[in-house]
Formats: sequence, C-alpha cells, structure tokens
Amino acid sequence: MYFLYSLFALALFVVVSPWLLYQAIRHGKYVDSLAQRLGSLPVSFNMDAEPSIWIHAVSVGETLSVRPLIRELRQHYPRLRIFLSTTTMTGQQLARRNVPDVDAVFYFPLDFAFVVRRTLDLVRPRLFLMMETEIWPHLLRECHRRGVKTAIVNGRLSSRSYPRYRLVRPLMRRVLAHVDRFCVQSEESARRFVDLGADPARVTVTGSLKFDSLDAPVAAADVRVRDRVVRYFRVPASRPVLVAGSTMRGEEAAVLRAFRKLKAAQPGALLILAPRHPERFDDVEQICREEGFRTVRRSELPVDAEPRADIVVLDTIGELARIYQVATVAFVGGSLVPTGGHNILEPAVFGKPVVFGPHMQNFAEIAEAFVAHEAGVQVRSAGELEAALVDLMADPVRRARLGAAARALVEANRGAKDRTVTALLALLPVDGPGAKVRPFRVVS
Repeated sequence: MYFLYSLFALALFVVVSPWLLYQAIRHGKYVDSLAQRLGSLPVSFNMDAEPSIWIHAVSVGETLSVRPLIRELRQHYPRLRIFLSTTTMTGQQLARRNVPDVDAVFYFPLDFAFVVRRTLDLVRPRLFLMMETEIWPHLLRECHRRGVKTAIVNGRLSSRSYPRYRLVRPLMRRVLAHVDRFCVQSEESARRFVDLGADPARVTVTGSLKFDSLDAPVAAADVRVRDRVVRYFRVPASRPVLVAGSTMRGEEAAVLRAFRKLKAAQPGALLILAPRHPERFDDVEQICREEGFRTVRRSELPVDAEPRADIVVLDTIGELARIYQVATVAFVGGSLVPTGGHNILEPAVFGKPVVFGPHMQNFAEIAEAFVAHEAGVQVRSAGELEAALVDLMADPVRRARLGAAARALVEANRGAKDRTVTALLALLPVDGPGAKVRPFRVVS
C-alpha cells in the first residue's frame, strides 16, 4: 500500500514539475526552499540535537491559528525546542515575522521516506502536530517507528476533501492508525475521521482554534495610537470603507461592480482590496486602474495620512486581519468562487458586518453558525453580493446588529486552545494526567 502511494507521489511530482519550474522562474517560488523541502536543514538548525515539538501549518491561516497554542506549549514544555514548518512561501514569511515563540521556522519536507527521515534526524521531535487536514503517510509512519507522539490539531475534514479520502480508505485506515490524538473542530469532522479508520477513543472534539487566535479588540483611541498597520489608514468615521479580503480570481470583478454602485451613492467611499495570493497583486492593481478607479498600493501609502485614492490594493502579508477594524462592511473572499472560503472570524471579532459567498466548505460549521444566529450575510451569486454590500452600506442599524451578533458569537466560542492543550498534555505528560476535555458546541 505504501509502495503504491510512493509511486503515485513520484508520478504526481513529475507531472507538476513543469508548473513548479514556471512558478520558480515567474514568481521566484520554491527556489530558496528546495533544499529544506528535500530534508536538508542548516547545520545550526538543531546543532545539539535537542528534543523538540514540531508543528506543521500549511499557510497563513493555519499559522495565525496556531499562535496561541504555541505560547501555551512553550509554558508547559520549557525543556523542548519548538519548531514550526509551513508549506507556502506566504506562510513562511508570516511565521518568521509574527510567530516569535518558536526556535526556528522551516519548509515542510516532501513526503518521501528518505526525505522525512533526514528531516526527523535533525528536528528530533518528541511530539509532531499537524494543523487541520495535513495527513502525510510516510512522515506519520516514520514518527510511529521512532516513538514520536503525533496529533492532528484543529482537525477538520470538509465536504470536499472527505469523499476523496474515502476513495483510498484502506490506505487511510493504516495511516490514521499512526496518529495518537485527533483534536477536531466539530462533531461532523469527528465522525468523518472515525469513518476513515481513526480509533474513536483517540478522537476529541475540541473546537476551532480560529476563535482563540483572534486578539481581543482594544478601544478605538488606543488602536489609532498603537496599531502600526492602522496608522496607514487614517480614515475618518464618516468615510465608508469596504474591505474585500482574501479575494480569488473571478471575485474582484463582482466587488468592483458593487463598489461602483456604492460610489454613486457615497462618492467618498474607499475600497481596500486584498488579493489572497501575492503573485496577483500586479494583475488586481491593473484591473482596478482599467475600471477607472484611482488606485494605490498599501506599500505606497504614507504613514499617518488618509488614503486619497478610491482603492487601496493590500500588497503586504499578515496585515489583513488588523485592517478589518477600519471596515464599515467586510466581504471575505474565496467564497464566491468554489475554493472553500476563508476566515470570516477576522472581521467578526471587531464587530464588523461580514458578507460571504456560498462556497464555505473550509469553514462550514462556522458559516452555518453565523447564518443561524444572524451574525453574517451569505449570498449566492455576484448579483446578490452587489445588492448586499450596497444595502448594508446604506443601513447603519442593520450593520450594528450584524456586527454585535458576530462579535458575540466569537466571544462565546473561545476555549479550543485550553481543550487542545489538555489533550496534548495527556498525550505527552509533563506534570501528571490532563483533565477531561469538554466537547465543543456553538453557543448562541
């Protein structure tokens, strides 16, 4: 079974190699990270071969979610080094800048047996944590052989990925047997993991770390003084601001149509447009200019000044979550096109009314809770998006009601971090057995 998986992985690598080469030449991706992806880390990485906790977070969203958990692990396991790996370049950049509690950051290795062995020889983990849906057969089997404890943290199986895993259920049953603990977001994900072969005794519903990863908002006056990011957006309270975050190809056109209607009604309106992928910054800026809007990049803004353009293209990494606090209304992208959606909690924690599309498979439980508690607006099409954004911008009472419900929902569902730590302490004890882990539920 593992031999067939290895052949498939090798064949897939050969097939995608031309695309990887194109990305390397066109956008500079993968060039600097190739050695680490092949299991070659700097000699200074773990020179004294100290034991560690290895945490893997794919990209920006997972890296942001795991930060509060890392702080807790540092307190409970002071004798272990903590290493963080990412798959994407944007996740790597964010981790190096915004996750100070780790000893080192590196790129996740390719899942070939000889590669993961080289990486494990250097990292020397006692505990390996995978964020969300990171299931790598060779790495998990090698951890099992070496006695490394393993856990899936903030685990989920979306309605899109679950059927794919079921197609290879015999392999998944063997792979999941090498996972010592599943800390999952919801009862539905727990059921799906068990159906794929996970031992029910090892599955614990701890809730979503995304609720705990959000910093509590501070007073508006303190934000203007202390927040470095917000200092580039000195927007008066009377100026309408639409923040369209994590947009994907095909969504900007709908946002721009809605913004044009908004400008007709409120000429001073500002759009902050944040493409999900950095390689699209140039294209999105060009689209905005071709539509006739005065457009500037965030990196070109002067500090402590109000943006005078119609549109600001956010061309920085890791700032979007904090910029939501200046929004009048927020649209969270990746949801109008079928890519699974992005994190609607980031604007919600600031009490902002949030709009999102129909494709929210990656945040299904959270999206359902927002709709059920009237804490957000879910639209079904680009036309509905335009209408929803324009209507909300014109209705301060509804904005306030939606924003208050969104923030209340976030605050009511914090606690996954503590439940997850309890489960991990039971898996890798420090000062005795952990307490019983309570199940997660969405609180109204």
